Amino acid sequence: MGLNQGIWGYTIMGFSVVLIIVLSLIKSNYDEQSAFVCDIVSKDPAFDMTKCPVHQSKTSWYITLSFGFAALILAMGIYFSFFSRIPLPEPKKEYANIDASKLDEEEKSICDKLKENNGSMYQSDLIKQTGYTKVKMTRLLDKLESKGILERKRRGMTNIAVLK
Repeated sequence: MGLNQGIWGYTIMGFSVVLIIVLSLIKSNYDEQSAFVCDIVSKDPAFDMTKCPVHQSKTSWYITLSFGFAALILAMGIYFSFFSRIPLPEPKKEYANIDASKLDEEEKSICDKLKENNGSMYQSDLIKQTGYTKVKMTRLLDKLESKGILERKRRGMTNIAVLK
């Protein structure tokens, strides 16, 4: 059983916030150390400021890149938490027990088509998929309705057949 996508999003956001806090502490400490080294180098007239080890280090760029990476992780967490919802599959609907021995082949085919389509279809779609005429479909649906297997609901100019 997998975790909910929202939980993953909140977990990712929490991780990125912790990462940003740690990076902030590292950056603060690095800035203090860099200022101390620059202060020592600037006081000694023998050293050239262009050769200061702080100014030649790429550590500041790495920290900036890490902040960007943490921001990207935070954006992913926000996206997963609030904007991206994967629809959960609909549970299989249980239909009334149908005694198939009392149905002929045509009635069974209609019931099978309805089950394949989540238990309901427009009557016109049933006609297209089965190839039966309108009159034959109406008679078959009448029989199935009288047996209590399905019901028809009027929708505008057409009917929807729904399994019970």
